[in-house]
Amino acid sequence: MSDRLGVAVIGYSFMGKAHSNAWRNVGAFYPEVPAVAQQVLVGRDPVRVKEAAERFGWQESATDWHAVLERDDVHIVDICTPGHLHAEIAEAALAAGKHVLVEKPLTNTVSESSRLVEAASTALGNGVVSMVGFNYRRVPALALARSLIADGRIGEVRSVRAAYLQDWLVDDTAPMTWRLRKDEAGSGALGDLGSHVVDQVRFLLGDEVTWVSGQLHTFVPSRPGSGGVEPVTVDDAAWATLGTRRGAVASVEVSRMAFGRKNGLTLEVFGSQGSLSFELERLNELVVDTGSGGARTLVTEADHPYAGAWWPPGHVLGWDHTFTSQAADFLTAVRDGTQPSPSFAEGLAVQRVLGAIADSAQQHGTRVDVTAH
Repeated sequence: MSDRLGVAVIGYSFMGKAHSNAWRNVGAFYPEVPAVAQQVLVGRDPVRVKEAAERFGWQESATDWHAVLERDDVHIVDICTPGHLHAEIAEAALAAGKHVLVEKPLTNTVSESSRLVEAASTALGNGVVSMVGFNYRRVPALALARSLIADGRIGEVRSVRAAYLQDWLVDDTAPMTWRLRKDEAGSGALGDLGSHVVDQVRFLLGDEVTWVSGQLHTFVPSRPGSGGVEPVTVDDAAWATLGTRRGAVASVEVSRMAFGRKNGLTLEVFGSQGSLSFELERLNELVVDTGSGGARTLVTEADHPYAGAWWPPGHVLGWDHTFTSQAADFLTAVRDGTQPSPSFAEGLAVQRVLGAIADSAQQHGTRVDVTAH
């Protein structure tokens, strides 16, 4: 195992499970990337993390991430904790010479993200790479959409409609969770779902968001917790208008209160010569309209982005495949000593937009300049 890169994943719940699945399978589908060893899964509860480690294929489990950073058999640290822990762990891991992958959003605040960008820049000079885990960049249909937009297939982009809707909080009696506490999550639907949407606007258009106008709302102000009723300190839903450097305007809606929508990310891009549309619940399809009616493209051909690593044409991919492709991109950068994308700087750019939306909401939707954040 000495020729393998040892991986430590910190966090074993939802994202820890998804990332564990990626590390377990990346070598099978991307044999050209460096081989990895699932060295250790880290979590606070010794019993539960041990059970998760055995279930997800890890060699061992641990409860002290500080000690894990001191190990010579750990080369990559993958952070899947709540957002308020990202900055401390990532900064320490980079200082220890570990390559770092951080699940989105990069951090909960602009100041923390700025600090990590500086740390990542210093680390890259020493051959240590870092990346933010915006897995939807690895959806073949969205990677193809970005390519078509860059090639001018729909002309000059004028507007974007984006919505990310879920319904897991629609029941007023749904229990309290760390995702509803500002001190742990940073924000609610805005930071969790909105970070994906903002990243996709930047990714698809290859452009920067320069101004925003936003609104936040908390429909259910308190939830039952272990110690009784607890106040919800983040938003349940958010709405925003974004303006880009090249003049496109994006309409954004994110919600955890959208009855009947389980994980509904919808993206529509309208240009001067055509349009593109995508729905995550049909993630293998991209609809392209350049004047003769919308044509459905099944993005599973070998020459489509990422699809060639998987199954024969027509054998569709799933949500989990995006994390495996993400791990492959990260390992390629580790091998080559290059900066993978999205970088911490790109994660900071998303955080600046989210911060500007929150500021605008406090000012009753007043237009806010993103560059001021």
